[in-house]
Amino acid sequence: MKRFLAAALFVLVATPAIAQDVYVKTRAHSDAFAIADQSQPARDDVFEQWFSGGKTAQSGRDVGMIVDLDANMAYMIIHGDKSYVPMPLPMDIIKILPPEVASMAPMIQMSATVTATAETKKIGQWNCTGYDVALSVMGMQMTQKVWASTEVPAALATAAARVMPTFMQGQMRLTDEAAKEYAKIKGFQIASELNADVMGAKMHTTTETVEIVEKAAPAGAFEPPAGYTKKATLSMQDLQRR
Repeated sequence: MKRFLAAALFVLVATPAIAQDVYVKTRAHSDAFAIADQSQPARDDVFEQWFSGGKTAQSGRDVGMIVDLDANMAYMIIHGDKSYVPMPLPMDIIKILPPEVASMAPMIQMSATVTATAETKKIGQWNCTGYDVALSVMGMQMTQKVWASTEVPAALATAAARVMPTFMQGQMRLTDEAAKEYAKIKGFQIASELNADVMGAKMHTTTETVEIVEKAAPAGAFEPPAGYTKKATLSMQDLQRR
């Protein structure tokens, strides 16, 4: 019996753990705003995101983003014209912008300062801690309130800690220092509130995670959708859809 138990223990230790995939559903709302003669109506979105080891895939109504650390690749997915743009890591959104705006974009770099607070509250089923974030890009100041929880599945905490820094730094164009500031946020971001004043226009966006489930990701979740066409850069129409 002792030999059997020893052999069974050896098998358990020697067998690599299989990481569970995790599904996350988030609701987002943006208030209406107007800048000069351009107006944007209020908008509600639902984002679905899968995590698996060093991979994440997020998809919304208009666009999606895939980051695969193992393959050293990211993909911007555009649902409007069923296309995708590949980006080697570390990804830089500037490199895939339309030529008309790419020359003006390199100056866009976001800095951030994160301050932990003693605030706590329960959002959905998750006990969260509050963080205040001060953001700055091209002289424009923004404030963000982030609520994060450490009470999420271990598979999600591990995967998010691996892949989200790359996801966020590339998508938000964070400086290295800003990325280190965001690393001060402990746990998974459950909710956020972003406020900005752009040329007198008040911008307000909120997000809230409403579902976290451990289950197997569907086949192809971390690859560009079948039937989508590869292209080198985004178009002006793509930017207007976002």
